Amino acid sequence: MEKNIDDFMEALLSLNRVAARRILEDAASIDKISFIENVVIAALERIGEGWKSGIFALSQVYMAGRICEELIDEILPPGDPDRKDQPKMAICVLSDHHKLGKTIVYSLLRASGFDLLDYGTMEVEELVQRIKDDKIKIILVSVLMLHSALKVKHLKEKLDSLNLDVKIVVGGAPFRFDKQLWQEVGADAMCSTASEAVLVIKSVMEGSL
Repeated sequence: MEKNIDDFMEALLSLNRVAARRILEDAASIDKISFIENVVIAALERIGEGWKSGIFALSQVYMAGRICEELIDEILPPGDPDRKDQPKMAICVLSDHHKLGKTIVYSLLRASGFDLLDYGTMEVEELVQRIKDDKIKIILVSVLMLHSALKVKHLKEKLDSLNLDVKIVVGGAPFRFDKQLWQEVGADAMCSTASEAVLVIKSVMEGSL
């Protein structure tokens, strides 16, 4: 696993999309989701830490994320378009501009047969309006930074003030570092990995969440 991470990091840092794609395809031939969660995300987190330490340039962090987003879109195909009896759901990045986590969850849910809207990056006020207009019942929120995670509390308050019955499912680094944070901001559930999102959605549909 460590070699996979090192090789994938090297390909990303050198902006070698061909090499990154080959590594991803070869190693993910058995379990794509496991590889994405254990190698792709790990590699990007290490690159991010390298930037904080002054080892890597911000442009390398940005391009590494973009390459991964494109490759994941390719290897995780959309699910069956004939989807029925599902609550209306959407996914977004709250305030942040790092979209990889959202891309992975969106692709995985689609590949698992779920239909959902992709709102991209939004601020709270705009997100609340979209949720109201689209009659969303489940909103999945991805964040990278703590200040963005704390905005979920404001999102919850706004939804409650409008009497909108919406389940908020959160994910991202701040929630993995602080296991109680999702409850503190008023979310209904937290996903540490992309695959957990599938289980959470099923729980909502079964009425157990």
